[in-house]
Amino acid sequence: MNSILLIDDDKSILRIFSIMLKKQGYFTDTAETGEEAIEKVTKNFFDLALVDVKLPDMDGVDLLTKIQLTNPNIIKIVITGFASVEDGIRALNNGADAYLVKPVKPEELMRIIKEKLENKK
Repeated sequence: MNSILLIDDDKSILRIFSIMLKKQGYFTDTAETGEEAIEKVTKNFFDLALVDVKLPDMDGVDLLTKIQLTNPNIIKIVITGFASVEDGIRALNNGADAYLVKPVKPEELMRIIKEKLENKK
């Protein structure tokens, strides 16, 4: 079973994504801050991290580098409600495997997650 860490300060998004992913057979865990995410990635193995750009304690794009140092093989998908070309380029340069703009269609998110996990094998 693939494991996914959901990182977002919006509890309703965490709940919705978690339910949706669990129904598809994924194990999920959540973090509401960058520090909490770093702690969880340090203690547990995750195949994929879904990272919001705007977190209360740090920039989600900066978090990508910290996650990468702890788990070099983790797939990182960035999701933002405040899309800009600069953020997209910065996210991809910092190791993001995909960059999505909210609101994300559930079927689109599931397709990308499945594709990225299959390509990792």
